[in-house]
Formats: sequence, C-alpha cells, structure tokens
Amino acid sequence: MNQIILLVEDSRDDEVLTLRALRNILPLQVVITAHDGAEALDYLFGTGDYLGRDPYAIPRLVLLDLKLPRMNGLEVLKRIREDERTRALPVVLFTGSHSEQDILDGYTYGANSYICKPTDYTKYCETMKQVVTYWIALCDLPAGKAGRPTEYAGQG
Repeated sequence: MNQIILLVEDSRDDEVLTLRALRNILPLQVVITAHDGAEALDYLFGTGDYLGRDPYAIPRLVLLDLKLPRMNGLEVLKRIREDERTRALPVVLFTGSHSEQDILDGYTYGANSYICKPTDYTKYCETMKQVVTYWIALCDLPAGKAGRPTEYAGQG
C-alpha cells in the first residue's frame, strides 16, 4: 500500500529536486505538494481546496520548509501539534535555514527532526534517502498506519 508524503515547499526548484530524489528512493510513494502553509493545513484538515478529503487519512510524513508564504512552517507545525488527528504525525523541518533560533523554535514547536538542506546535489539526495528510509521504512508509528494516532485506527 502506498503511503503519502506531504511536501510543503514554496521553491519550485527545491520541489523538483525533492521530487526527483524521492522518485529514486521510493518510486511508488505518493507525494502531495503544498506550496504554502495554508495549503498544507487545508490538505491535512480537508478544508479549502481540499474540502471533502478525509481528514483522518493522515500522511505518513510531512517534509516542511520554514520560510513559506501565507503561513510559515512554525505556524503550520504548531497547528499540526494542536489537533488530535495530527498530533503524532511525523514532521521533519527540511529547510535552508541554519539559524540556531529556527532550530530551537522548530523543536520547541514539536518537530520530529530539523534538517538543513544540503546545497550539493549528491548530498541532498543522500540526506533525503536517509530521512525517508527512516520515517517510511524503519520507523514504527502509532497504529502502524500513515502516522494516525491510535485512537483513530478504526476510523476513515
């Protein structure tokens, strides 16, 4: 069964690079791309353009950039952690920021991991491979399905 990765990325170049790396790692993986924080939350909670989408069909992983239009990554992360449906959802901040404050804020808001995007293509692909291999292939999550909290295992 395919499991969804939600990529939240406003840079088209980084989006293409990430999608290319993901295709080489897990070619059958479904990747949904949101281009700003508000779109990411609409997808997760089945609102806006995603009205009617099952809000209990939670992705397996969110790759979240920090510097986003309309709503930044920390605001998105805070909202994800506030909702019971998405509280256990793995969120990896995958960003260009090396700022100590951004790193501290990311973990304070509940990021599972904070990774600075490598600028070298080979390192970028290797980093993406390690991140996705861990969260998709190795990591056990509640209810064993797409990051769903245990209390929702029988719903959706």
